[in-house]
Amino acid sequence: MLSVAGFRIGVCGSATLATLLVAWLVPVIAEAQSGDIPRTASGRPDMTGIWQVLGNAHWDIEPHQARAGLETDPGPLGPVPAQGMVAMGALGSVPSGWGVVVGGEIPYLPQALAIREENRADYLERDPAIKCYMPGVPRATYMPFPFQIFQSESGFLIAYEFAGAVRNIYLEDPGPPQVDSWMGQSVGHWEGDTFIVEATGFNGQAWLDRAGNHHSYLLRVVERYTMTGQDHILYEATMEDPSTFTRPWTVRMPLYRHIDPNARLGQLKCVPFVEELLYGHLRKTPVGSEEQN
Repeated sequence: MLSVAGFRIGVCGSATLATLLVAWLVPVIAEAQSGDIPRTASGRPDMTGIWQVLGNAHWDIEPHQARAGLETDPGPLGPVPAQGMVAMGALGSVPSGWGVVVGGEIPYLPQALAIREENRADYLERDPAIKCYMPGVPRATYMPFPFQIFQSESGFLIAYEFAGAVRNIYLEDPGPPQVDSWMGQSVGHWEGDTFIVEATGFNGQAWLDRAGNHHSYLLRVVERYTMTGQDHILYEATMEDPSTFTRPWTVRMPLYRHIDPNARLGQLKCVPFVEELLYGHLRKTPVGSEEQN
């Protein structure tokens, strides 16, 4: 059972949970619009700071129960961790989560849903984050690492701890992206107290979480950042991808500011850490081989 704002709800009741969350968040947002939030000299909400998402969305953005591993094989009494996950023990298992998808379920096209299931069955080989590729949007927001917003009257930049990813959000539209990339191209503008970002120009290789949820290069993401208090932002991202989804859909979650005065954004520049994974097979004497020992 999950407890949200005093309600005890089972994971299976995702639709009910989504309805309750919306009913709870709407008055909170309305109050924040006129509440005491930090502002810049021009009166815009000041989002400068280090932020992080709490919860288990990075494992799976849909509501899910705990399971034996990110990749599993059939067992005599149910799924068991795949061979590559066995050594991880409990650390390789997946904790339950109430999900961040509004409505509970991603509206996949049938062929795209089949790809998602293939991704889950071959997670260790397919998740691009394992190889330290850029996380993409919106996955970068809710990975289990903080990120830092740098905001001025003329600029808005987000630096992420994982893989040293950075997004320079243009405040003037530079035109179509010149090349597709992991993080895409982002253009932002203000609507009242909400900062709205449109991200396009993706290469289609990033995932949305560790559960194999994915998209194509046609993905268009519209993000909404709305401060609901001095140290909280309501984050919403609407995904549209006609080759993957039957309709646009949205994820929604709060962002929490790091209030420790010693907080700093670390740098997990993980490329050197995956060289053995990616290129170890090219060694004359592979690590762990009998020759090396």
